[in-house]
Amino acid sequence: MNEALREIRLALLDADVALPVVKDFVAKVKEQAVGAEVLRSVSPGQMVVKIVNDALIEALGGLPVPLNLNAASPIPILMVGLQGSGKTTTSGKIALRLRTRERKKVLLASLDTQRPAAQEQLAQLALKAEVACLPIIAGQTPLQIAHRAMDMARREVFDVVILDTAGRLSIDIALMEEVKAIRNAVNPAETLLVVDAMTGQDAVSTATAFNEAVSITGIVMTRLDGDARGGAALSMRSVTGAPIKLAGMGEKLDALDEFNPERIAGRILGMGDIVGLVEKAAANIDQAEAEKLAKKMAKGKFDLDDYASQLKQIAKMGSLSGIMGMLPGVGKIKQQLADANLETTVFKKHVAIIGSMTPGERRNPDILKASRKKRIASGSGTSVQEVNKLLKQFDDMSTMMKRMNKAGGAEAMMRQMQSAMGGAKGGRRPF
Repeated sequence: MNEALREIRLALLDADVALPVVKDFVAKVKEQAVGAEVLRSVSPGQMVVKIVNDALIEALGGLPVPLNLNAASPIPILMVGLQGSGKTTTSGKIALRLRTRERKKVLLASLDTQRPAAQEQLAQLALKAEVACLPIIAGQTPLQIAHRAMDMARREVFDVVILDTAGRLSIDIALMEEVKAIRNAVNPAETLLVVDAMTGQDAVSTATAFNEAVSITGIVMTRLDGDARGGAALSMRSVTGAPIKLAGMGEKLDALDEFNPERIAGRILGMGDIVGLVEKAAANIDQAEAEKLAKKMAKGKFDLDDYASQLKQIAKMGSLSGIMGMLPGVGKIKQQLADANLETTVFKKHVAIIGSMTPGERRNPDILKASRKKRIASGSGTSVQEVNKLLKQFDDMSTMMKRMNKAGGAEAMMRQMQSAMGGAKGGRRPF
């Protein structure tokens, strides 16, 4: 058990959970684990992992917590956080979510008089989200803008007012006093702290400062689609007690999900988020195109047009590092993937190389000799070596497809793999 707890401690620290939070969490888990009955089918180490996973889900809140909309209209939602955390973009995302999912009439108001063009940025987001934005009046203080927003919302019967406050590069007294004054003036139903998931250890001090100043009611984690494992979520939940309500999963305006403790627990422990990956694929991949491609692959027919299409489909799902982070058991090779700079080589260069070929060359790569390769490299801004590398990878993939076809398809290959692994059915520890 001690060995398993040691690995869990390292996994939590690797996921950027704050050290004091890790110590408290591991102590609680140890208390629960000592004397726990171990099932015959699992090892004591695996049993500890199960206890840890359950405790982690509970520590992250257990179940998703929705936004509180049980208040008299217009409902004020106050957005707070440091500069660069994604606060303004998140305000636009929440506005779109409330308009489309909750059928609410939303007013966006920028109280950020510090950052140049911050108010114009929110106005542009409002246009994209198809919601109203408070007209800009130069020279007004954030408090005056907040009062004007609430007055307009009452007059024009808005359901929700989202107030996007100014951030700073670091926590300072002026920022906190400004946020306190706005909070006291509008009495928001939700005070949401927006924090970048990549912040890591600094998330604790940020969350503590804002919670002491304005008593935050919820947290929004941004950039959870990146390689951050989400450890900052556990730290913030632990120090504030406030639920993490929403998770930003990309740059697009609709890339905002309910925060799911179970999935984040899996990511923190390095067990991946398969459900999240499937949902991301379902939302971004063209099903008809994917089925058409699958049929061609099953017949052993697969050309460079299909390969380019496949790369474009994957690119729609976001960064490759983000996708890899959702797969179980890739924690140890993620650094190697990062060093290989796959984002650039696979998605950009390969699509550019294929795009520089003629339709005939894409259908039949065997005709590509030295002069054609030189022309393709020149047209795509790459080298002949990179063209050769792409053709080699494509050739390897085509060979694999043919083998699968001869072996009776993917099911036969899976049976062969299972046989080679000794038919093991037992689960592995995620570390």
